[in-house]
Amino acid sequence: PRRPAHLHRVNASRLERSMARIEFHFNAPALVSYTCRLLRKVHTKGLHAQVVGHSNTLAQLDQALWTFSQLDFLPHCMANAQPAVLQASRVLLTERPHPDWARQILVNLGESVPEGFETFERIIDVVSVDDLHRAQGRERWRQYSRLGHELVRHDLAPASAGGA
Repeated sequence: PRRPAHLHRVNASRLERSMARIEFHFNAPALVSYTCRLLRKVHTKGLHAQVVGHSNTLAQLDQALWTFSQLDFLPHCMANAQPAVLQASRVLLTERPHPDWARQILVNLGESVPEGFETFERIIDVVSVDDLHRAQGRERWRQYSRLGHELVRHDLAPASAGGA
């Protein structure tokens, strides 16, 4: 027996709600400083974010989060921090998503699609102006698209630059 059409719509809308929203912030002129500003917004909204990427990038970000603003402090830590520090932090810096930590926002600074990304409410994939990073970003876009996720573009290039 066929189900009424309105039941198909309900199930489809449930499926859509369960898929993560993926935003691409591309043409970031300085990956680390842009990510600091992005994380300040996340913190201001009272949200938690896991930031994934290469260990060198995460070390640079860790240092920058301590020094980027004289007025702001963003509680953050690395994934190997003590449990009390992990609990007090709103930002977790990790090479791969941490399964036992908040899963509100995933900020991807890495080269590939992070394993387990679909368990986050929102993914922000930051792509710098570096040619290699842009090529890797395009590949991540294609992977997310093939999986059927809604993709949202945010071009960070100044309007007069006519960025791609």
